[in-house]
Amino acid sequence: MTHKIIGKYIKELKFNIPNPKTFFLLAKDIANYKINISINSVQVKQNIIEVLTSLKLNPVKNDFEKIDTKIIFSTIVEFNNEGSTKEEMEKTILIDIPSKIYPELRQIFVFLFKNSGFQDIKINETVDFEKLYKMRKVQ
Repeated sequence: MTHKIIGKYIKELKFNIPNPKTFFLLAKDIANYKINISINSVQVKQNIIEVLTSLKLNPVKNDFEKIDTKIIFSTIVEFNNEGSTKEEMEKTILIDIPSKIYPELRQIFVFLFKNSGFQDIKINETVDFEKLYKMRKVQ
């Protein structure tokens, strides 16, 4: 199955630190948050799919002050479906496309944190989307 990325953009961006107390707690305890990644897709037209890859920062424990950070990155992909199976398309949407756009998505997310005073933000430089895909298949 062949595909071509024909467009990409930030579809949604939330970066809300509600108050100074939360800012200082977050700066001190950024390690108590984890990154969640999710991938969804929407058919736009025949052979054109929008792949939505989102990153969200969530506290590991519920007793932390919460910030609301989320970025949804839209990738518009055109497919040549000749002889392709549903599984091939699924792998393209859940592995190939996110692997291609993740470095750019990560760079945007890190930029937001660093320019908001969080120099020690650590977000993995790579994500094994194939491993995530296999874990999803098992569930």
